[in-house]
Amino acid sequence: MKVACVQLNTRSDKAANVATATRLVRRAAQAGARLVVLPETWAFKGGGRAESAAAAEPLDGPSNSALAALAAELGLYVLAGSIYEAREGAELPFNASVLFGPDGGALAVYRKIHLFDAVAGEQVYRESDDLSPGADLVTAAVDGVTVGLSICYDLRFPELYRALAVRGAQVLLVPSAFTEATGRDHWEVLLRARAVENGCFVVAAGQWGEYAAGRRSHGRSMIVDPWGVVLAAAPDGVGLCGADLDLDAVTRVRRQLPALTHRRPDLYRGWA
Repeated sequence: MKVACVQLNTRSDKAANVATATRLVRRAAQAGARLVVLPETWAFKGGGRAESAAAAEPLDGPSNSALAALAAELGLYVLAGSIYEAREGAELPFNASVLFGPDGGALAVYRKIHLFDAVAGEQVYRESDDLSPGADLVTAAVDGVTVGLSICYDLRFPELYRALAVRGAQVLLVPSAFTEATGRDHWEVLLRARAVENGCFVVAAGQWGEYAAGRRSHGRSMIVDPWGVVLAAAPDGVGLCGADLDLDAVTRVRRQLPALTHRRPDLYRGWA
């Protein structure tokens, strides 16, 4: 399976963001990608509750609908990294990711579980002030391959990825907008660790560059194999990276290092 990561510098102009994403998805399809992954907040990126609420759309709103139509036109799988999801009955939007199939239908929806309340460089981030957390683990099938869904800050919670692997995930999808301050030291380390721990491929599409005063995203979208080898990485800037995934590598690595079968969940339960 050939996969591609779209790297964006999303800001507040939705029309421009959708146009850029569309152009890059088409480029990925021309290069043979079967699955294209976009970054977190691919259609709009701003700061603060008011902006997030104003930018929120239902999952079948205009931004995602554009990607659904593109998936159907090109006959491929597209992960709409995430949008701010307006949902009836929810006080705050969700950060929600949708996987579209080759017919344009929504195959899976994942709502970001772990919200980024942290200090990065000199910036304080409080996602929980602006967003509602999700509560469900999500896997889906892409041409018979099980993929596990996650978003950005989830990457720091290995127990989530272990649970996805136990549920059968062979490929872990990580649309992100990692901060420049944390990404320099942690992004590649965490991606490779999640791959090695679970014997999975990791496909991580990131935001890049400045998007608000004093706030920058790290970029370096990356595809990692189950041994922890980086197969592809995007340079700084808006663009693509891609790689062919040898899915047999998952079986080989898990046979060589059968950590998933050596787990002792009977002992771990009391540690949570």
